[in-house]
Amino acid sequence: MDSNVILLSLIVFLPTAGALLLAFFPREQGQAMKNFSLAITIAVFALTALMIVPGIGDQLAFKKDAAEMQQMFSRPWIPSFNIHYFMGMDGISFPLVILTSFVSMLAMAASWPIQKHVKAYCILFLLLETGMLGVFLALDFFLFYVFWEVMLLPMYFLIGVWGGPRREYAANKFFLYTLLGSVFMLIAILMLYFGSDLRQLSAQQLNAAGIGGEALKPGADEDAHAPLHTFNILALQQMGQHTTLFDNFGVGEEGKPILFLGHGIQWWAFGLLLVGFIIKVPSVPLHTWLPDAHVEAPTPISMILAGVLLKMGGYGILRICYPICPHAGYELAYFVCALGVVSMVYGAFAALAQKDFKRLVAYSSVSHMGYVVLGIGVWSAVAGNQYMSDYWRMGVNGAMFQMLAHGISSAGMFFMVGVVYDRVHHRNLDQFGGLFAKMPVYSGLAIGIFFAGLGLPGLCGFIGEVFVTLSVWNYNQALAVISASVVILTAAYILWTIQRVYLGPEYKGPHGDHLTPMTGRELAIAAPLLALAIAFGVYPQAIFNYMTPSVDKTVVDLAEWAKTHPELTKPQPTETAVAENGETGNRKLK
Repeated sequence: MDSNVILLSLIVFLPTAGALLLAFFPREQGQAMKNFSLAITIAVFALTALMIVPGIGDQLAFKKDAAEMQQMFSRPWIPSFNIHYFMGMDGISFPLVILTSFVSMLAMAASWPIQKHVKAYCILFLLLETGMLGVFLALDFFLFYVFWEVMLLPMYFLIGVWGGPRREYAANKFFLYTLLGSVFMLIAILMLYFGSDLRQLSAQQLNAAGIGGEALKPGADEDAHAPLHTFNILALQQMGQHTTLFDNFGVGEEGKPILFLGHGIQWWAFGLLLVGFIIKVPSVPLHTWLPDAHVEAPTPISMILAGVLLKMGGYGILRICYPICPHAGYELAYFVCALGVVSMVYGAFAALAQKDFKRLVAYSSVSHMGYVVLGIGVWSAVAGNQYMSDYWRMGVNGAMFQMLAHGISSAGMFFMVGVVYDRVHHRNLDQFGGLFAKMPVYSGLAIGIFFAGLGLPGLCGFIGEVFVTLSVWNYNQALAVISASVVILTAAYILWTIQRVYLGPEYKGPHGDHLTPMTGRELAIAAPLLALAIAFGVYPQAIFNYMTPSVDKTVVDLAEWAKTHPELTKPQPTETAVAENGETGNRKLK
């Protein structure tokens, strides 16, 4: 079997295999089940981390200077509908896979206080890790959707069973919001699938999508001229950028294109996919599930929510929305940027108003993820600046860096909140104070991690925010000024939180005698997070070396698409043009 198949399948399904083995553990062996689950997450992280170590083999090592997909493989899964077990990674997905395995390992280590239904908890946790890893590695849209849904149920039960007093409400809200996004996503997937046709792609484009010419040969009972539909995400990207397959819903009477409210497939698919992804980001106004889910979720699940799940929304926008539906992406660029800016401002003001420690950190995630949406949406490669993509590339690279930096800092912040909550069993900011005197090591680590979330220069949160803000200036100066001003609001709620919790004269809440120093296990979780926050802040090139080639290629491809549309608007095809190009009305761009 191909080594790529073995490696990526092992990364994705090793947690599932571990979950199956856990089913045979005796119920009373809770500690053994936690140890075994931690060992599985460590093994998955080791597999992903080894790919950055030189000398393990040309085929297995991830090449940081390559922009194309690596470790790519495709095997027939449901051939009758052209569905494949198709996986691979590039500089966009590989850092997120590393982040997922790393945060999952630390979150499992943070699960030691879990005492109720330990077997079910560990099984669901490992299934959740499989779903998250699969989303970042899947290159078949159907497979992507399966992993997206696999992720939903474990998270629902992890919040609903092991959460706080209002856990059922929070779990139901999370489930309904995510399910709504999944329904919209499914509709868009079907629209793109039935609008696709592999036979409209050139041999070079098929090769870029990982498809050989043999795949186009019709079977004995197939029409050689019938459209050959596909779920291949890379092929759909080629169709969106190099054909007019998604410009309308087909051709009606008298050769007129079929549109819905004046728009074709890609405009509506972009909108539906965007709704599904910004629910996960989350962006205002579809963010309200997040604070409730964070407040009620146990600490390790809050780490997973903030550190990994929110990144899936940004990943989906960058991997799917813009490359497959570039015309709609350009037309809705200001709308996407506005979503990002509104989320940044609203999340910061909402965080300032909170008295619950965990809810404050949750709203800070809404604000910080706004930078991701804004950086991706800044389509500055237009005719007015000769289609230069430099600033847009800076914005998307900043957005990617922000996703990774936020994954580290937010997971750390939620863990630090959980450490003190496990001791005093409340999160009322007005009752904290003076923790530095009682827990100096904990307070020092917490302040460092919170400063990383603030965006202090020298820490990981600074780089992405600055890159996004600089990129926006060339696109819209008003948006740039607003996004830069959010830094002041972020500093306000972070510094105020540090003052109320860690400084001040004395602790004013209950269970003050329980404020004991950090345990070795807690220190082993917090220290790596702060170390990475410092390392990536001082040497961000450690991340950029891996992700920049793929990010730049994505942006440059979209800029090249823009060059074929000088006015960046697609005129309606005339009856003559439709007649000349056949009944489908689909033609390749010249």
